[in-house]
Amino acid sequence: MAKSKYSVIGVMSGTSLDGIDLVYATFLFKKVWHFEIIVAETIEYNYQWRQILKDLILSSSEELVQIDEKYSIYLSNIINNFIQKNNIQRIDAICSHGHTALHQPEHKLTYQIGNLQEMSSLLKRKVVCDFRVQDVELGGQGAPLVPIGDKLLFPQYDFCLNLGGFANISTEEKNSRIAYDVCPVNIVLNHYIKKLGFDYDDGGRMASKGNLNNELLQELNALGFYQKKYPKSLGLEWVNRNIFPLIDGFQLEIKDILTTFVEHIAIQIASEINKKSKATVLITGGGVYNKFLVNKLKTHSKHTIVIPLDAIVEFKEALIFGFLGVLKLRNEVNCLKSVTGASKDHSSGRIFLP
Repeated sequence: MAKSKYSVIGVMSGTSLDGIDLVYATFLFKKVWHFEIIVAETIEYNYQWRQILKDLILSSSEELVQIDEKYSIYLSNIINNFIQKNNIQRIDAICSHGHTALHQPEHKLTYQIGNLQEMSSLLKRKVVCDFRVQDVELGGQGAPLVPIGDKLLFPQYDFCLNLGGFANISTEEKNSRIAYDVCPVNIVLNHYIKKLGFDYDDGGRMASKGNLNNELLQELNALGFYQKKYPKSLGLEWVNRNIFPLIDGFQLEIKDILTTFVEHIAIQIASEINKKSKATVLITGGGVYNKFLVNKLKTHSKHTIVIPLDAIVEFKEALIFGFLGVLKLRNEVNCLKSVTGASKDHSSGRIFLP
């Protein structure tokens, strides 16, 4: 019989390269799942690691293997420091997403660095990781994986919307959970604001000062990805191929790019959530703090927008990867075919013992 309470560390590194999110949380199963975030922290990447991760898709297979080794050691040190700093005693497992190096599910390829057996040895703990590979092998997109957590931990909301490097959304449709990437968000906004020396557009202030370029907006909205049905997912490769060249071709001021792309984001998200009426929408991820974006979204939709406590806004994905690890330990489904398009529901991930 599976036990009912688990204490785990969830670890997440997203495409926006903000840093490594770490959450120490407990999960309790009493007919339904309950959770509590005990402590959470984001460790920012230094310049060297940010550059390495930004250029991952340019690396050869041999270089990726070497980077994977170094990153696994680096990640293990970060986790160890988190454990010691917070005097964490009870840990059933460390559940790590790693960092996406390649994601091309159409070629049966996905690769996350920081998912090696070596981490378990260095941490002297049970590690649950590498959650995407099995799904891709089963014909799925390998993403998004968070929706099982949305379904079981946040069932009171009609939509769960994450505004991270990409916007992704999950909801119930015909008694099945569906989820998919909607459009790029911070991966594009941060890319352009950094040209002015800032890490991000604080509160969307710069975007609020720009002028909308309707021609660029129309071309962005006309991109083929937005016509596709779910399941579908996005990666940095797609942005490099489709978004940056399109925007750069217009030679606009940065503030005008930000204004126009925020409008694009709001339109694309609203077109999805407006398929339901009078819905409640839970919004998390760093994009929540972009007030200009959130207000644009409210303008384009007619729903109740719910912004939760900061700990959930900032650490929901790390929390849910911790939860995916718990489900894997219980050998329970943590990956839904209705979400990824895989041939079956399954319990994904690898378990490493020290």
